[in-house]
Formats: sequence, structure tokens, C-alpha cells
Amino acid sequence: MVGPKRPQFVLFGSSIVQLSFSNGGWGAILADVYSRKADIVLRGYYGWNSRRALQVLNEVFPKDAASQPSLVIIYFGGNDSMGPHSSGLGPHVPLPEYKENMRKIALHIKSLSDTTRIIFLSCPPVNEAKVRENTSKYFSELVRTNELCRSYSEACVELCEEMGLKVVDLWTAMQRRDDWLTACFTDGVHLSAEGSKVVAEEILKVLKEAEWEPCFHWKSMPTEYGENSPYDLVASDGKTTINPSEWTFHREIQWD
Repeated sequence: MVGPKRPQFVLFGSSIVQLSFSNGGWGAILADVYSRKADIVLRGYYGWNSRRALQVLNEVFPKDAASQPSLVIIYFGGNDSMGPHSSGLGPHVPLPEYKENMRKIALHIKSLSDTTRIIFLSCPPVNEAKVRENTSKYFSELVRTNELCRSYSEACVELCEEMGLKVVDLWTAMQRRDDWLTACFTDGVHLSAEGSKVVAEEILKVLKEAEWEPCFHWKSMPTEYGENSPYDLVASDGKTTINPSEWTFHREIQWD
């Protein structure tokens, strides 16, 4: 642990989370936006489904931890939604069980503290043609369809409405772009930089609009060591300094 202590935002999920710091990923975007405001902690596990998440939930989020996260952003569903394999092996989780697993995950996170907030990400669409094109010969009976993704996304959104939780409907948000099929994925499933921009924008929108106390909208949070200093860059008048702690000009997108 390094100080000063900041709010901790944990990203918990499968490969969409694990890869969120790659290729201009949405996790990296959040880390940039919340620099000097909150620590973004990655707990992403490539290939995992909601069953495996439940198996380690107490280890990743122990209830007796000295401090608890301020926010947990959760994504499982893409692997759960894959068609069942004839052997019984593989990541598929039946839809009713998936919904209940996500409910259990939410209840556990809610129990960590009265102030821990939750955002669920629902299952995004896939580019089916690109998935087929990129499927390796090492995989057997790999079934990913948009119809399956849609049903698992709807189940996640429905659960969040039942539990009063915040949710980003990625199935819908991604398809608002006319070019989503070609622009949003690296391999038909995992997100490109353009796909990650959609995720980041939707998460930031939730954080701005949520009526949480304290507020986790980045513009409302204090900047660490943000006070003026005589060691800042000297202004053109040669007498004063310019505080750079809130500068955002380096960003390709000026996030709201």
C-alpha cells in the first residue's frame, strides 16, 4: 500500500476486463481520467465465466479486508453465453444460472461495506463472421452468436433493475455506432480502441449521473496534491506559477 490513500475502483471480470489496459483499452482510459483521484485495480481473468468468479469471490473480495473498494465494475457473460459443448466441458452457463450467479456476486459486493458501489457491464454483441474467421483449429465446437449475447445482456440488465443497481447495456450502446461491426473489435469478440471508447464513455456517464454520496464523477473528486506551488512552471509574467494538476490537453478525447 502506498499513500496517500485514494478511493479504489476495482475492475472484475473476464477477458474484456483483463485486456482493458491493452490496445487503448477502457481500463487504461479510466486510469488516465482518474489519475491523482482514484486507483484503478485490475482483476480480470481471460476465459472465465460466472461460475469461476463465484469460486474465488471471497479471495478477491474478502469481507474482513482492512479497507474495501469504493466502486466495483463487474463484467461476466460473454463466456457464459457461448453455446454448450457436447462433452459438458467449456464455459457455457445456462441463462437462469448465469442470472443467479450474478445476483450472488452483487450481494457479496454489496455486503463489503455500506459505501461500496457497483456497476455491471452487460454482454456486448459480437461480429459473428469475424469470430468464425478467427476461430483457431485448437478449439472445438466454439459457438458465439449475437442472439445468445442479446439474451444474456437482457438478463443482466433485468437483474440490475430488480436489485436497483447501475448497469451499462453494452449490447445496445455498442450498436449505436453504424460501424460497430468493423470498428469495435480486434477479433470479433474482444474490444478494439474504438470499442473501448464506447465502454469508457458509458461508464463515465453512469458515474456522472449517479446520485451517490460521495460522488465518483471525476470532475467532482479532489486532485491529490493539487495545491499551487512555487515549484510549478513559471508563467509568462515571470512572477507567478501555473498549476498543471488539472491539465487534460493530452487526451485525444476530452471526457465529460
